[in-house]
Amino acid sequence: MKKQIFAVCDLEAEYARNFMDYLNQKKNIPFEIQAFTNVSSFVAYAKENPVELLLISAEAMCHEVGELDIGKIVILTEGSKPDELDRYADVYKYQASSDIVREVMACYGAEKAVLSAQMPVLKKTTELLGIYSPLGFCGQTSFALALAQILGREKSVLYLNMEEYSGFEELFEKEYPYTLSDLLYFVRQEKAGITVKMNSMIQSMGSMDFIPPVQSPEDIRGTRWQDWERLLQEIVLHSSYEAVVLDVGDGIEEVFQILDLCTRVYVPVRDDRISKCKMEQFEKLLRLRDYSQLLAGIEKVLLPILSQNTDNEFRIEELVWSELGDFVRELLEKENL
Repeated sequence: MKKQIFAVCDLEAEYARNFMDYLNQKKNIPFEIQAFTNVSSFVAYAKENPVELLLISAEAMCHEVGELDIGKIVILTEGSKPDELDRYADVYKYQASSDIVREVMACYGAEKAVLSAQMPVLKKTTELLGIYSPLGFCGQTSFALALAQILGREKSVLYLNMEEYSGFEELFEKEYPYTLSDLLYFVRQEKAGITVKMNSMIQSMGSMDFIPPVQSPEDIRGTRWQDWERLLQEIVLHSSYEAVVLDVGDGIEEVFQILDLCTRVYVPVRDDRISKCKMEQFEKLLRLRDYSQLLAGIEKVLLPILSQNTDNEFRIEELVWSELGDFVRELLEKENL
């Protein structure tokens, strides 16, 4: 089973080459990427190979291309497009490549509710790595981010924050047009094409991808665990991610069942008496509810204390090369991840 083809055709050779380089670095895109710098070579290729998605500059678009059997055509414009191309969706050429990809995926997903080949993507097994602690603040998110960043240097990694309060917009001083709230709403509608919708929301940070977290805690509390399960199953089956790092909060319905889906569960702990008693209660509850397999798979991690930077600006690379980053590298090496 081959991946579907995403073709890029732009007469500006350097632009086409740079954009293809970016796409090839994005490990999550579930397409085979092909780039062309002249129309005739693309037409010859498309006549022999089924192209599912085409991003083509307005200058390159012509009647011969329009006659081809292509799943979806998106026009790459420099601000406006000719009237004869009005029937096609378009994206602005001179913006960040990540923004172009999100817009193209949004255009594709708007019409392609069901992928023409809705089958598992060819890849290695996807691991779900859960991070959860019943203790409250203990460096859980810092650990999860460091884990995703370091693992992302070797694998395609998605970080998914499932907390009621992530603080991401405040932390990174950035507003996101779409968040996990939008994706969860889509999942609740029981529509197909979840991963296509997800790819229109993906943001990148360092070596990992992430979906911007919810801004309202009600969007976490109001989501059934079955909807979380469906989302995670879709990511496992139909995305190209090899690892998904789940930063799990207490607002999740049936949190034990979510954790039970994970390949590994890391539980940050503290060494004081009260924290130990809370962990004992947590483990006792797992036994009472017959989550013996989950209990056996939990790995408690006593995290090093992070030093605080003084300029209040968060830098993800500081986590990677901190004492916490060293701790994560040793953990991954020990577990051969």
